[in-house]
Amino acid sequence: MRSVETVTDQRMEDNGSDDYSLGSVPRDKRNMGWLSITNITFGIATAIFYFQMGSVMALQFGAINAIISAIYAIVVAGILGTFIAYLSAKSGMNVNLLSRGGGFGYIGASLTSLIYATNFIMYCALEGMILVAAVHEFFPAIPQWALILFFGTIVIPLNWFGIKQLDKLQKWSLPLFFIFLIAAIVVAARTPSLYEGSFWSYMPEGVQIGGTALLLCIGMQHGIMGLTPLLASDYARFLKPKDMKVGIFAIGFIPQIFCFGVMGGLGIWFGVRLGEPNPGVYIVLLLGIWGALFTMLTQVRINITNIYSGSLSLANFFENIFKFKPGRRFWVVITGVSAMVLMLGGIVNHLDTVMTFQGVFLLTWAAILVTDAVVVKRILKIGPGYYEADQRNLYKWNPVGVVSLLVASGLGTIAALGFLGEFLQSTAAFLAAILAAILTVVMAIATKGKYYVKQENQYVDREDYIA
Repeated sequence: MRSVETVTDQRMEDNGSDDYSLGSVPRDKRNMGWLSITNITFGIATAIFYFQMGSVMALQFGAINAIISAIYAIVVAGILGTFIAYLSAKSGMNVNLLSRGGGFGYIGASLTSLIYATNFIMYCALEGMILVAAVHEFFPAIPQWALILFFGTIVIPLNWFGIKQLDKLQKWSLPLFFIFLIAAIVVAARTPSLYEGSFWSYMPEGVQIGGTALLLCIGMQHGIMGLTPLLASDYARFLKPKDMKVGIFAIGFIPQIFCFGVMGGLGIWFGVRLGEPNPGVYIVLLLGIWGALFTMLTQVRINITNIYSGSLSLANFFENIFKFKPGRRFWVVITGVSAMVLMLGGIVNHLDTVMTFQGVFLLTWAAILVTDAVVVKRILKIGPGYYEADQRNLYKWNPVGVVSLLVASGLGTIAALGFLGEFLQSTAAFLAAILAAILTVVMAIATKGKYYVKQENQYVDREDYIA
């Protein structure tokens, strides 16, 4: 009988890449330093989307409410991200694979993989349209559909060679990003501010610190807070074991500090100073053609990250359900084409409700994985102390995660859509995550861990155990 690592190596060879989309990364292949992995996660942390969130929140609900909500997002997403980075680095698995042995079963985990994949496809379309709009502003003669096809296609070859290629792309593009960013800050600082006071004191008429305005800001943060902690798992699984102590905190917290704190904070400053919520407008106004290039750089950086994670999730889903294993590159193309279809169809203009569900779903999923690892596996000693990813050793469904996710995210979505009152609408994702954590413990105790594994796996390295 072959070991898990042998099976994993075979899967890698079948896929023609070094990305282990269908199995755990063997310990001898976990050879990336924490700086390299943190650098890759900056692809999403440097998205202009965070400018937009900061600007919109500040202009609508007041700068101080936006700042408080950003601190909240950093703390919650940072804690979740650190735990998930630890689980991934320890097991060599991303969240799609962790879910199989982390309370969902292999069919239950495939459902989370599919929803996770659609999330990245939609964000890819959304970020792509920001780029298309900025370039079209400068070159109106070029039809939008042509720009969509061009920028939608260009990220596919940039993903062809997997994690090593992503590392190189993010490394050389990060200095350029900072040059553009500093230029935008300098030009904005020299531009007369439309608001005379300090930017953090800006407050729209009739709005107060705290209360409904703060809750609405927190509600907006929830829409993305579930994504950034989960995203870390796609890269933390390659972390060198000797870098674990520093690495999990760096991967867990640094991207959150940058995206919610630095990018979001600058968005607040830009928005208040320039009186404009849309960075696609004010970055171009500040830097001209260089602003369009800045937008292009940031959106390509984030979309290669979206394509990478989306392809991993689709590979997991189709291998689980249909035993279809064409390789990660096939799913890179499918993810990219799907995003282009959404952009061409104008569907991104009607995604508010879906994005609301995504925010609730992702934060709930993250809470279940962390609760299962910390409380169920480590404290209660229910189920195996390792993560099982091989279908032969798994049940199709594990009610621990599946029931918790369906009940909590279902109620959370109802609340987020406003059916349970204003307070619950703004705090829906957080409350759904708390409910999911409680249900995870209750279901694990009720089922006595029966549905975690059919049979023990004798080939898991003891170093990969988390409990």
